[in-house]
Amino acid sequence: MISDSSASGHQARKGSSATLTHDTLTSYNRSGNPNPESLGQCLDDNEDRSFRRRIKSYSQAKVDLNAVNLICVYACFITGFTNAISFSACYVWAGFQSANVANLGLALARTFNPLPYGTRSFLKGDQQLLVSLVSFCIGTSLGRIGEHIGSTRRVWLVGATFCQLLLAVVGTCCAHFSGEKGIALDRGDPSWASPMGMSALGLISASMGLQGIIGKRLGSPMNSTVVLTTTWVELFNDPFLFAFRYAPSRDVRIGGILAVFVGAFCSRGLIATKCGMTGTLGIMIGLRGLQIVWFCFMREEKSSVESSEPSSKV
Repeated sequence: MISDSSASGHQARKGSSATLTHDTLTSYNRSGNPNPESLGQCLDDNEDRSFRRRIKSYSQAKVDLNAVNLICVYACFITGFTNAISFSACYVWAGFQSANVANLGLALARTFNPLPYGTRSFLKGDQQLLVSLVSFCIGTSLGRIGEHIGSTRRVWLVGATFCQLLLAVVGTCCAHFSGEKGIALDRGDPSWASPMGMSALGLISASMGLQGIIGKRLGSPMNSTVVLTTTWVELFNDPFLFAFRYAPSRDVRIGGILAVFVGAFCSRGLIATKCGMTGTLGIMIGLRGLQIVWFCFMREEKSSVESSEPSSKV
């Protein structure tokens, strides 16, 4: 038994060595010189594997949380830009869901009021409020995927922002093909009242919900980059509010508030020009694209860089 097993092991080793010898000799021609084509192919394969490893390591790395303040302020600009579009169309905030919840409460209370103060139907504006709120919740629930991937990993930040861009693209198409102007002159006659228009509102609201959970997980002083109520409270209770020096906790919040204001100002100004609603939505898509590029080139966390380097210890 022992001799049979040793003999079979010897044959296996002999066969494997023969295979290795054959693979090694394929890189040489009959004259004993290296075969340029085979060696070149081996080098190309090694470089390809090394390139894939670098890409994987780069995408799986965590971004430096000390470098997220500026991109969060930029996200606040997108918040103001996006909310101005939805509010101009139907007096509904795509990202500020506190106001939408309160308005839904008012809509329900009106059904118990006597005429002429009450209503006996679910008005179109109330329907749009509900669509925006539900869509926002669905969008922000996608953040659970980031919990499994890693909320601060580059692959999640880029992928989630790309998802926001896709939602914005589809929403823009719905708004364009709805045939509505995108500017409401009266609260009783909102735009985006058709199924296509309400789909546009829902998709844009979902993109804002996804932005909110991304900003929250990054841990910036701007919190979710979507709601400013908490930012106002924290700003005016900041111990460095009146400090005559750079204070990130104060200055980043002030920058975010101003970014929302400027974003809303620019968006509303563009809607009333030849750019129109569709063109303004197109600019919003471009802003999302810049955010993707920003996340791609954001520096890595130091611990992430060190872990990705091969250890010198044996």
